[in-house]
Amino acid sequence: MTATAAHRLLLVHAHPDDESIGQGATMAKYVAEGRGVTLVTCTAGEMGEILVPELEHLAADKEDRLGEHRRGELDDAMKALGVTDHRFLGGFGTYRDSGMKWHEDGHAVAADDVHENAFWNADLTEAADHLVAVIREVRPQVLVIYDEFGGYGHPDHIQAHRVAMYAAQLAAVASYRRDLGEPFEIAKIYWGAIAESRIREGLRRLREAGDTTTFEGMDPDNLPPMFRRDEDISCEVDASEHVERKLDALRAHATQITTDGPFFALSNNVGAEAFGREQFRLVKGVAGPLDAETGWETDLFAGIPER
Repeated sequence: MTATAAHRLLLVHAHPDDESIGQGATMAKYVAEGRGVTLVTCTAGEMGEILVPELEHLAADKEDRLGEHRRGELDDAMKALGVTDHRFLGGFGTYRDSGMKWHEDGHAVAADDVHENAFWNADLTEAADHLVAVIREVRPQVLVIYDEFGGYGHPDHIQAHRVAMYAAQLAAVASYRRDLGEPFEIAKIYWGAIAESRIREGLRRLREAGDTTTFEGMDPDNLPPMFRRDEDISCEVDASEHVERKLDALRAHATQITTDGPFFALSNNVGAEAFGREQFRLVKGVAGPLDAETGWETDLFAGIPER
């Protein structure tokens, strides 16, 4: 049981594959160290684009069975990372992938037609209560979620941010929904991030290796908002030795991620050291000891006693 580990991490993600892309190496590292890792996924990703031709029949506009398939992909990804505690928010099928479209400014926005059960339409308090119950059960000292823009504007990422931030507040209130468990206050909350210096270095090394297609057209001097200035970063977890487990988790999400796509191009050309470093912004709590070179924490649990 995750709650028995001295250090416990809770991650909240919108769809299967988001967790492996964003914090797969960190999750694998902490599992290997005996720390508790719990993942809550808000939807089954029913509206995702299918990159495997023979599985296109599962699409939402056809058989609409992609969610169940991606549930299996997520199970396989968690096995690759060693994570044994994974839940869907409110239970599998409670909330549906909202879908998205691209805005002319280059970020995601809500689709024109949104399913009535879409996560974007979820009642905030109802959704938060599902997570309050998890927080009070697992009692994590650290919570990792998206920023207020959801990284790149996806409505489900934004909603996951809202739900998790609200749930973290509600879970600490002694008089709130006593039926959901004993109150618990999360000591540190981080928003996942990517440092501009890291992506610039990655792009430079890709181009030097002759790769001109990965992140084609991205200007290192004018990066999109999902990449953050180094001064915004609070922590970088170096999980380089667990990169292969992260890549195995990405491979498990076969309908969404191709082995010749940007993540594998980065891992091949930039190297395990860079690909296995994941960054975060501390938005609640006190920073622990900082690395002398970067000025960042090196551990999400820095400053938190084992208890």
